Amino acid sequence: MPFNRDILKLDADAVIDDLALQLKTTVARDLKRGGAVVGISGGIDSSMVLALCVKAFGKAKVRGVMMPEEDSNPDSEALARELCRAVGADDPLLENMTPALDGFACYRRRDEAIRRVFPEFTEEWKAKIVLPDLLETGTLNIFRLTVIPPVGETMSKRLNLRDYLQIVAASNFKQRSRMCMLYYHAELLNYAVIGTGNRNEHDQGFFVKYGDGGADVKPIAHLYKTQVFQLAAHLGVPESIRTRTPTTDTYSAECSQEEFFYRLPFQLMDLLWYAQENGVPAAEAAAVLELEEQQVLRAYEDFERKFRTTRYLRAVPVEYR
Repeated sequence: MPFNRDILKLDADAVIDDLALQLKTTVARDLKRGGAVVGISGGIDSSMVLALCVKAFGKAKVRGVMMPEEDSNPDSEALARELCRAVGADDPLLENMTPALDGFACYRRRDEAIRRVFPEFTEEWKAKIVLPDLLETGTLNIFRLTVIPPVGETMSKRLNLRDYLQIVAASNFKQRSRMCMLYYHAELLNYAVIGTGNRNEHDQGFFVKYGDGGADVKPIAHLYKTQVFQLAAHLGVPESIRTRTPTTDTYSAECSQEEFFYRLPFQLMDLLWYAQENGVPAAEAAAVLELEEQQVLRAYEDFERKFRTTRYLRAVPVEYR
């Protein structure tokens, strides 16, 4: 089929039926577990996976777990509860992760690095890390730290490697702590932890190793983000979640996934990524998507670089024999 804007459209009902059957079989036969535990945040991926699990196992064998911490968007809990009502799941468990993160000194370690860039930064300020738009001519892949004071103008500075690594390493305690909590509830019930990472996150490395990348089954790791949206609509995920801008829900300042990592709108990125993976010439993709050929080539290079440099995240531990 020639490359076109509808190339990623799915037969949603057929795909959902197939995924539900595979999930039920894998958990019962291969993992010898009796149900599913899913971390839910009010985001599209975890919402779609929870709805899929309810279809596969029935609500009595699915446990949703909300795991907010002090930087979490307060809307997330309300959306997660709305989701459970909409798809017929039981009320989710609420686990406050802030005490565990305080124990790891997550916030202190992060803020220490932020203050090396902005010495005036206090706990009342908000912060996030961002990247420039990938399609902008001459754009460099350089992370910037943006801080927002309670009063006054937003400020932004380029991050050096030392401070970037410390902010990210400290923030990654959030995903790793949540993984531990999910496995507690899974082992308590003899259930499996069901991952919520999609293809964009899995193949481009937008996940934390042994954090949100830690799961027993990853049922949507082969689906592009836009395909997750398609299936979510068919599974009854509320519109309030389907129209919400996907965020990292990691930094204290609101930060979209596009700002922090992908650098492209999902509708455009998924088509460009499909084109790159399937050998569509840049000139052909540019014509279909109304872009300049150089912009397409820049996107192709970015996808390849991310896949190559994050290969270690997908690798199993090295064993010597």
